[in-house]
Amino acid sequence: MLDDTRHDAVIDHDPATGHSRPPRREFKARGSFVARCPGCHLPELNCLCPYRVTAVSEARVWLLTHAMEHHKPTNTGRLIRDVLPDTEVFTWYRTVPDERLLALLDDPRYCPFVIFPDDQPDYADRVVGMAAVSRVKQEERIPVFILLDGTWRQARRIFRKSPYLDDLPVLPLATARQTRYRLRKPASAAHLCTAEVAAELLRQSGDAAAADTLDDYFDAFNDSYAASRRFEKLEAPTAAMRRLLERQAR
Repeated sequence: MLDDTRHDAVIDHDPATGHSRPPRREFKARGSFVARCPGCHLPELNCLCPYRVTAVSEARVWLLTHAMEHHKPTNTGRLIRDVLPDTEVFTWYRTVPDERLLALLDDPRYCPFVIFPDDQPDYADRVVGMAAVSRVKQEERIPVFILLDGTWRQARRIFRKSPYLDDLPVLPLATARQTRYRLRKPASAAHLCTAEVAAELLRQSGDAAAADTLDDYFDAFNDSYAASRRFEKLEAPTAAMRRLLERQAR
């Protein structure tokens, strides 16, 4: 689970009615019996903490995360906040939106874009390209990428069931990149995980250094977790890990 309880805690009552929810069964992932680092949530065998590096970017990332994703150690949204400390994380509830998110959506400093495919005609009038992000920067406002953090099915539900997103521009990610994520099996190689989407958006919008850092951190996470699933200790840093260590030393 993400460790900032101020923003990410999954509440035990319905936000609309106040009624108690039944207790959620503990999430049992493959390898859930393994001792995990409290900092990076990876198995201690291949802790990711030594490679954590922060970066800065002109654009911001806000994660609207399905409640079930918080329980998954393979969630990559947390990697974005590790690298970009200004990242905001909100838990999505269908009945009641996060009041802090609503306040930020009304903040004139920010210009949010919902990252979602342009594959349906009913919101075609809202679809924009990366040029819109450039215009926002020229206006000295802060572009924000709102990522719907969950499975494709969950993301579509969030998009369709969140009326406070209805007036925001929709920015589809146009890329030929194929996923390098090995911890979950995607429906298609073109389906990128959350961290990969963020890295591509940052790169295309001009934040190349932040994108490179996030990509390397994602690769380090991917390799560390995959090795831990095989109960193997990485004896030497990978190329991505070495680049992260070099950034730390600068």
